Amino acid sequence: VAECYSALGVLHGEYPVVPGRFRDYLSTPKQNGYRSLHTGVIGPQRQRIEIQIRTFEMHETAERGVAAHWQYKQDAGHTDGRQYRWLRELLDILEHASGPEEFLEHTKLEMFQDQVFCFTPKGDLISLPSGATPVDFAYAVHSEIGDTCVGAKINGRIAPLRTQLANGDQVEIITSKAQTPSPTWERFVVTGKARARIRRFIRSKQLDEYLTLGRAILEKAFRQEGFEYTDKALKDVYKTFKHDSTRDLIAAVGSGLHTGRDVVKTVFPGIKSEGRAMNVIRLARARTKKRAKEAAQPISVRGLIPGMALHYANCCHPLPGDRIVGIVTEGKGVTVHTIDCPTLESFADMSERWLDVAWDTDNVEHHVGRINVVVINEPGALSSLSTVIAKNLGNIQNLKITHRSTDFFDMVIDVEVADVKHLSNIIAALRATPAINSVARARG
Repeated sequence: VAECYSALGVLHGEYPVVPGRFRDYLSTPKQNGYRSLHTGVIGPQRQRIEIQIRTFEMHETAERGVAAHWQYKQDAGHTDGRQYRWLRELLDILEHASGPEEFLEHTKLEMFQDQVFCFTPKGDLISLPSGATPVDFAYAVHSEIGDTCVGAKINGRIAPLRTQLANGDQVEIITSKAQTPSPTWERFVVTGKARARIRRFIRSKQLDEYLTLGRAILEKAFRQEGFEYTDKALKDVYKTFKHDSTRDLIAAVGSGLHTGRDVVKTVFPGIKSEGRAMNVIRLARARTKKRAKEAAQPISVRGLIPGMALHYANCCHPLPGDRIVGIVTEGKGVTVHTIDCPTLESFADMSERWLDVAWDTDNVEHHVGRINVVVINEPGALSSLSTVIAKNLGNIQNLKITHRSTDFFDMVIDVEVADVKHLSNIIAALRATPAINSVARARG
């Protein structure tokens, strides 16, 4: 190694250096174990020349990759050194990719990007593609650390997980056993390993959600016809719907590929086709007493996670307390709208896609409500607006100025609230604020 640097010194002393062409892969090797010195000089006749300096062993690695380090004897040492890390990560991507196309996509992410070099709190060097984030760093350290990542400190300061890392950053990952990969991470991670792990989790969790929702829809459909639902009832019909198992058929119903009514008619071909009321699905534990007819009971569907099989419509931003209805969308699951959402007009002729849904009264999670605000253009107006929202325990998630004039600013604000009553209280408080000209809940 010392001789490589000596040779570099001789070259730089003899010929002018091309700025920005020097790369030191001896002190910071690439993930695949590649080591070399790269430089560019102005050679004879003013020609630009690129020169690579490395030992014979390094050249073998450059030409043959990890095969140059392979140990064939059974009693050979462990292959857990840094030169094998790239191969291990490649195998990890292969394990978690859903198919060859996804594997190719993830490996391209690894191969065709420049690198940044960051450090763990213990001083270990982690090389990552340019644009990598703390989530990429966490997965590069260990898959379990990536899966349970909840936060990060960059150079001792708390930073968002989507922060792009720079050369020399020291990164400390904060983990929690209760954490699972977030679907939103896929929007900003850049390494193939991180993306493969996140997608695998999403696929697994989404399948569970579709199974829960599909089973609830089928239970309701069977109950309406006076039958008791069991998975065994689908044993002889799943092939009719071109699925490989009853589990796949249940998930397909949950994702909207088939309706519960279609499945019932296939299981019991003698049932007459009649116009029926909407299926009723309750997204919570039912608190009411049992009704006389079991067919009239709402379906209890617990634990659906927004963004998986259940989606809240962005057109009307439904909140607990609103009257709502669900629309089954093929391949997506159920999208929840307010009952007066203008978008529902486009589904008027598809009654089989409508589900009467009810809020989970035990759930304390926050939802996003949208308001339109006209603010007087004067110093302190925006401060007054944000203070009123904060004092009423609301949290601004997004703010967009849609129109501005000399006297007024029109804004669309997304506010995190508990329910429709909470949003109404915030709107009332804003209307009482002198700096606010008008405020109303956004519709459509």
